[in-house]
Amino acid sequence: MSMTRRTQEALASNLPYEELLPSEQPAYVHSYVYLFGVATIAGFIVLIATGIILAAFGPQWWHFSAVGHFFNGLHFWAVQAFFFFMVVHLWATFFQGAWRDGRGTTWAVGVITFLVSILTAFTGYLSQQNFDAQWIAVQAKDAMNSVGVGAFFNVLNFGQMYGFHIVILPIAVAILIAIHLTMVRLRGVVKPYPIDGTEVQR
Repeated sequence: MSMTRRTQEALASNLPYEELLPSEQPAYVHSYVYLFGVATIAGFIVLIATGIILAAFGPQWWHFSAVGHFFNGLHFWAVQAFFFFMVVHLWATFFQGAWRDGRGTTWAVGVITFLVSILTAFTGYLSQQNFDAQWIAVQAKDAMNSVGVGAFFNVLNFGQMYGFHIVILPIAVAILIAIHLTMVRLRGVVKPYPIDGTEVQR
């Protein structure tokens, strides 16, 4: 059997077409605690859209143009929303025990996504090219040198940090989010903990 055929059969058995867009969800999914993941994705979409516009016009535009300032502000506040909802989602799933019932890998991918997002935000902060960014870059350079990665991750090199921020790290975050969502679709969302030993009804 060919690899294409095996992949096709694996996808058909693990993610049937009729379950891609279910018309009904378990009763417990109606809780607001399950909305923070979707809000995180919404923030990420705004980040990507505004980031593409900022990257297309460059630093001079977002520093000296009124419209550039506006899009830079949108991008900045989208970062705040993205991390706020992601942290709340992370804590909510932690207290739900989201790794239960064979979902440990799904949880691990979500945590890795959070860590890579921190690096993405850090390189974005350095890409601002203002005094705050310069100050934090100089301080961070010592930290990078202390762990032996200063030669590979030079925070004082604007071109390198800008490249990491607008190409490598956003693609990594997008891939990780896609993997995380696929795993959620494959295994479903975790049920709440049973109350008084009774199982949660679907």
